[in-house]
Amino acid sequence: MSTDYDITETADVKGLNCPMPVVKAKQAVDSLEPGDVLAVIATDPGSMSDIKGWANSTDGVELLEQTEGDEGGETVYRHYVRRTTT
Repeated sequence: MSTDYDITETADVKGLNCPMPVVKAKQAVDSLEPGDVLAVIATDPGSMSDIKGWANSTDGVELLEQTEGDEGGETVYRHYVRRTTT
């Protein structure tokens, strides 16, 4: 993970499938201030493309990074999104 940003809030959407990771990410981002960073933690493999597509098509949202890793025998997808405007 990069170290050039601090996580402001985390949305744990493990166990939720499309479209809920994006819905929950949008709800969380809407409550952030410009410059704040949201970490979205998901188990849905589709969240990789879904979050990327949402961030790329949404004004005021910047996708910083996405990672995939094994945590306790479960594949977890982490997405880091910055709110850029109000």
